[in-house]
Amino acid sequence: MKRNLKDLLVFCDMDNTLLTAKEGIPECNRTVIRLFTSMGGHFTVASGRPPASIRAALGDIRLSLPAISCNGSLLYDFGADRVLRHATLERGQATAAIQDILTKFPRLGVEVMAGAGDMYVVRANPYTHAHQVDEKISSVACPVESVPDGWVKVVFAADPETIRKVGQYAKTRYYGRENYFLATNSIYYEIMPASVGKASALRDLCTLLNVPLENTIVIGDYYNDLEMMQAAGYSVAVANAPPEVKAAADEVTNCSCADGAVGEYLYKLIEECTAL
Repeated sequence: MKRNLKDLLVFCDMDNTLLTAKEGIPECNRTVIRLFTSMGGHFTVASGRPPASIRAALGDIRLSLPAISCNGSLLYDFGADRVLRHATLERGQATAAIQDILTKFPRLGVEVMAGAGDMYVVRANPYTHAHQVDEKISSVACPVESVPDGWVKVVFAADPETIRKVGQYAKTRYYGRENYFLATNSIYYEIMPASVGKASALRDLCTLLNVPLENTIVIGDYYNDLEMMQAAGYSVAVANAPPEVKAAADEVTNCSCADGAVGEYLYKLIEECTAL
C-alpha cells in the first residue's frame, strides 16, 4: 500500500548513521533531508548526544519534530528550545558504580551529563577529550560529588578492549535496580535510568504527538538502536551496521554512513510516496 509522506515520522540515529565524527554530515544527506521536509515529511534525530551537541552537528538542518537526546533521557524541542521530558539516574547508585569501576579501571574516562545535557568530566583521558572535540561539547572538570543533581547519564570512555572488560566486570556487580548499563559504541559504555532508552522515548513522543507507532521509521547502525528499531513501524540499518543490526532491520541501505546512507533511503522513500 502506498504511504503518504506527510504521515511519516523518521527518527535517525546520528553517529555512524547520519554523520561521522570527523567528516560530519555528508552534503547529500543535508540536501535530501531538506527536500524530504519541504515535501511534508517529518524528520528528527535519536542520539546519545546532548542537545547542544546535536544543534552544533546539524547546523542549518531544521528538525520538524522534537529530538530524542542523551539516549532517551531527554526529549528536546529545538523549535521551542525546551526540554519536554527529563529522566534521571538514581545518583547514589550511579556514584557507587563510578567509584567501584574506577578502582578496577583507574585509566577509564568518566563523564556525567546532567540538567539539559551539560557535561561534567569526573576522570579525563584521551577518549573524553576526543569526545568533547568531535561532538563540540563544552565541559566542566570536577569530582563526582561536585556534579549537580539531575544526572541523565554517565559515560565511561576508553579503548574498545578496556570497554569490553568494563562491560564484563559491571555484569558481575550489583549497584541497585534504578539504573542500567548500555554499550553505545565500541569506546563508550553508559549508565542510564531504568526503563529509559531510545525506544521508550519514541513511544512517549508518539503519545505526545498523538501519532501511531506504525507511522514511524527508524534509521540506525548500532546495538543501542535495536529496541527503537523493533518498536518502530519500519526499520532501516545502514550498510556499516553490524550483522546483527542488519538482520533485525526491515531494510538495509546500499551506502554506508560516510557515503550518504540516510540521503539514499530518504530519496527512495520520497520516490515511493510520490510515484503515480
